[in-house]
Amino acid sequence: MDREVAGVLEPAITALAPASEVGGLAAAVRIDGRTLFFNRGIADERTEQPVTSDSLFNLASVRKVFEATLVAEAVLRGELSLDDPVNKYVSELQGAYIRQVTIGELATHTSGLLLPTDHPPWPDDSYSLAQFLRMLNEWAPQNGEQPGKQRIYTHAGYVLLQLALERRYDVPIGQLIEDRILKPLGMNSTLVPERGPDNQAVMAAQFMRRTVQGYSADGMPIGAPGNQQSYFDFPGTGQMFSSARDLAILVAACLDDEAFDPHIRKALQFTQHEFFRVDAQYGQAMAWEVNELAGPTIVDKPGGLNNASAYVGLVPERKLGLVILSNRGDIHPYDAARTAILPALAKLPAEPTKLRAPP
Repeated sequence: MDREVAGVLEPAITALAPASEVGGLAAAVRIDGRTLFFNRGIADERTEQPVTSDSLFNLASVRKVFEATLVAEAVLRGELSLDDPVNKYVSELQGAYIRQVTIGELATHTSGLLLPTDHPPWPDDSYSLAQFLRMLNEWAPQNGEQPGKQRIYTHAGYVLLQLALERRYDVPIGQLIEDRILKPLGMNSTLVPERGPDNQAVMAAQFMRRTVQGYSADGMPIGAPGNQQSYFDFPGTGQMFSSARDLAILVAACLDDEAFDPHIRKALQFTQHEFFRVDAQYGQAMAWEVNELAGPTIVDKPGGLNNASAYVGLVPERKLGLVILSNRGDIHPYDAARTAILPALAKLPAEPTKLRAPP
């Protein structure tokens, strides 16, 4: 089976990260209860460090999975409701539209919000918290949007969700993610650092040494290792960093593949539930997207910046998972993952379950 998995993955990652281009890629496959790792290319051309399974990459919008999991866990604990209006926690929001928006609509991209920070042409300025709240209060639908009636992907909606969670618990978002998700799962190489001068992540030296250099589509370095980008200039709005090895732990928990805390497992499964049907092929869960293409149902979350590409995909019925992380901004691994890699892996015969001796 290892050879068969490699037969699918190695040509795919070679196509995504050819040797002729700067940068590299780290991948992990969870299949039949075990994890296989595949690495290719260079983490930093200046130092000639190779990409490894422990290299730290900017996850971009894959971070949204963690905030969605916080919401799901809070709902299961009875600490908040998906139907709670967001201004229950962010009381400054009293605009005619935003006061109708709920926590659940933010988590499922069905709020109807579409701010300048969500689409090109991208703004040149950043927004303080006060400016962000004012922008939300002033926002009005442009094309008849209504809360809960459509799926419109919105980065700003998740920034607001982060703020609501911080207000609910009076704890910074990075600490919430660490205490409620990372520590229970044993993920010790995933972090949400604050953004320091020159948009650089504030990290301990042992993490910074493992952080890749990000490259543009034409192979030019963008920022230094640990580069963070955000249109929002207040705490907690930078990106998350993680490794293929750490994200493989999350994937195993999503697939109910290990003896993780049952509460975390239920929260992760809750996030994968489809809440809004977009069309015949696509549905929206909490952060996750549900893809029903020609093959098996794929639940996944892509992310990308101009110097990073990330992807986490699941085939729950096969207990199959895939992580792809790259330090280039033009990889877009979701296309290959959805149409080729995961369908091919799902067709591999499952290995028979091994009987375990009783303790």
